[in-house]
Amino acid sequence: MKTSDFLYDLPEELIAQTPLERRDGSRLLVLDKTTGKTEHRHFYDLPQYLRPGDCLVLNDSRVIPARLFGTRPSGGLTEVVLLKELGGDRWECLTRPGKKMRRGTVVSFGENGELTAEVEEVTDSGDRILRFTYEGIFLELLDRLGQMPLPPYIKTQLDDPERYQTVYAREPGSAAAPTAGLHFTPELLDEVRAMGVDVRFVTLHVGLGTFRPVKVEDVEEHEMHSEFCTVPEDTAAAIRRAKASGHRIVAVGTTSCRTLESFAGEDGRIEAGSRWTNIFIYPGYTFRCVDALVTNFHLPGSTLVMLVSALAGREHILNAYREAVAKRYRFFSFGDAMFIGDVI
Repeated sequence: MKTSDFLYDLPEELIAQTPLERRDGSRLLVLDKTTGKTEHRHFYDLPQYLRPGDCLVLNDSRVIPARLFGTRPSGGLTEVVLLKELGGDRWECLTRPGKKMRRGTVVSFGENGELTAEVEEVTDSGDRILRFTYEGIFLELLDRLGQMPLPPYIKTQLDDPERYQTVYAREPGSAAAPTAGLHFTPELLDEVRAMGVDVRFVTLHVGLGTFRPVKVEDVEEHEMHSEFCTVPEDTAAAIRRAKASGHRIVAVGTTSCRTLESFAGEDGRIEAGSRWTNIFIYPGYTFRCVDALVTNFHLPGSTLVMLVSALAGREHILNAYREAVAKRYRFFSFGDAMFIGDVI
């Protein structure tokens, strides 16, 4: 299976640069994963495709202001993006300029050097392991000194940083938003609950590795980045109840999907817990837990296009993407959405 099998043509002007004023006003392409049939709706129509007894699972991770600008002892400027918390005030980071960030280099952030970091290690991928030193609470310092790390394909500055957060975000730790959830409003979630859908949460802290391109042509040679995820006991119990009664598990976003599949046993049973996952889902994968998926449109040739192709079939997905391009859908993080399941 080749990475080039998952490419599609996307005009650059269809890459959404800003969110819509109304979160749930985005378009919704509904794809039947079995037949390949499509419908074109709006996100506020999503409840029409959910059923009483379904379990809707969302990722409640919150994006932290993970982009920092600091100064090296030479006076040179350095950009640091936090990728992964390793414990003990150590983070795996993306740094620019990388060549200047040798082992032992100390970077100072803020006017008075209230936050400093020393390069402890250079990874095989070229990232840096930094140990931070500070007084007080790290996340409070980030709120004051950091900036929101928008994806590289978004060139427009975001006026309101909260628009790059879901309305239910509560567990800080992500370097990028679980963007399928950006379409939900509190009112839409209330409507879904009122119709008998069980709304539950998992946590997966999204790393910028999600935007890194697949650099190998043979899909099976690609190494997935690791991300930390948690399934609470109430969510695991709700999923077990829904499965036992023959109802669907609907994941909101590929992050929720990867979390659930990481925790599902061979019999599909979910147990609560926390762990790192580097699960790579591509065609040929047998889903153990997830039956349907709410998701955005993904980058050509990406692991996320491979994931949705595993759920609905590569031809169905690429046909749907071509249809979305022809109908001028908006793509990627601030773009429109899909609902994939047995629906039409």
